[in-house]
Amino acid sequence: MGLITREIERAPCTVEVSHCFDSLHAHVRFNNGAVVYPGDEVKVEGPEIMAPFGEIVREDREAIIVRASKLEQLWTRLTGDFEVMELCEFSFSEEVKL
Repeated sequence: MGLITREIERAPCTVEVSHCFDSLHAHVRFNNGAVVYPGDEVKVEGPEIMAPFGEIVREDREAIIVRASKLEQLWTRLTGDFEVMELCEFSFSEEVKL
């Protein structure tokens, strides 16, 4: 991996989609121990997985990991905190009296 070049890696993975009353989630676990770093992109190949209500569906798939360049990793680390702040909602107001 170079300063401005990206690498592509393929990894076998298990996709788990839950559509239950207690949990609504989708997780990807890499079966070969691959790790995703800041700035990396992951795309799981295959058709959409739909879990009926009350069920958990697990399927084996292949994931394509596009590794970020060193420059992109650095940029992601430097600006990541600012992007997280976009998820926060703040309200500053005085109490209104009629």
